[in-house]
Amino acid sequence: MGGSVLVAMSGGVDSSVAACLLAERGYQVLGSHMRLVHTDGVDHGCCGPSAERDAREVAALGGFPFEVVDLSAVFGATVIADFLGEHAAGRTPNPCSRCNEQIKFGAFLERADSLRVDFVATGHYVRNVRERGRWRLLRGADASKDQSYMLHALGQRELARSLFPVGSWPKAATREHARRLGLPVASKPDSQEVCFLPGADHTAFLAERAPALVRSGEVVDPDGRVLAEHGGSFRFTIGQRKGTGVSLGERAYVVDVDHDANRVVVGPAELLGRRSVDADRATWVAGHPPADGPFECEVQIRYRGAPVPAVAEPRDGGRLRVEFRSPVRAVAPGQSLVCYQGDELLGGARILQAHR
Repeated sequence: MGGSVLVAMSGGVDSSVAACLLAERGYQVLGSHMRLVHTDGVDHGCCGPSAERDAREVAALGGFPFEVVDLSAVFGATVIADFLGEHAAGRTPNPCSRCNEQIKFGAFLERADSLRVDFVATGHYVRNVRERGRWRLLRGADASKDQSYMLHALGQRELARSLFPVGSWPKAATREHARRLGLPVASKPDSQEVCFLPGADHTAFLAERAPALVRSGEVVDPDGRVLAEHGGSFRFTIGQRKGTGVSLGERAYVVDVDHDANRVVVGPAELLGRRSVDADRATWVAGHPPADGPFECEVQIRYRGAPVPAVAEPRDGGRLRVEFRSPVRAVAPGQSLVCYQGDELLGGARILQAHR
């Protein structure tokens, strides 16, 4: 083993242990903290002065060099632009998946190329293995921490250059190793925030960046009766229960969002079921679909969602049609749809439309 590796160090425990493990295994490690947004000295998510300070301290303890690389321009032009564009189109975006595609295994890999570094590494809980002449992407060994859903856009080029040192470990072992090494982040909680949305405040961010979306509209029941007003349909996503501002005498969910009419429909849970999905932006880990026609797989439609049996049919232009074996609830346009066979991730796409 060995070679040079650029490690994405967010300042969290997973990436910190990943970097130290690679150094222990004889790699020439360069720790790199990506500055994706300018936080004006305020901490949120994996960005901010304390995250940078933690990453730098871990690198010093691990005995390997460290850098801070400013990728805010490309982050703004890709991840944030996509976030705004998806909301403008009436979809619920998935910025973390987009960041992994465009930044951590896009611009960051280009950074490694410019430094003539062999590999990039992250603290993601996934596994990549090479079998029969190709790379396979597998779920992390710790099912409760598996992050493969967010990496569905990776292909052969990225997997050939990527290392995931903690992907075969349970999270408890990662924290224990951090404690053994005396790392200051051993007990640091996992970040739950989107890095450019402090406090997960989508409304304030969009009000500033896309004020045209902030417009009053109607909240209606399935029969079209007006129940309340809202301040912008972008605030709602399919399957949402809290924050609808209405009471139907039973649990009420957002069952439809009509962006063009700026109308939100709420109703009972039985109206959430969908039997098929049209998707686009399909990518395949192998570089191509696993079959020329429809194929059986398990499909996951949200990060922590359970995979469900389905038949997927690739179509021209990067499109994908998926038929669920049984109705699936709360399918939100804009989110990622990811195809698996067992632990192996086959590919994924962006949900465009769901059908009853």
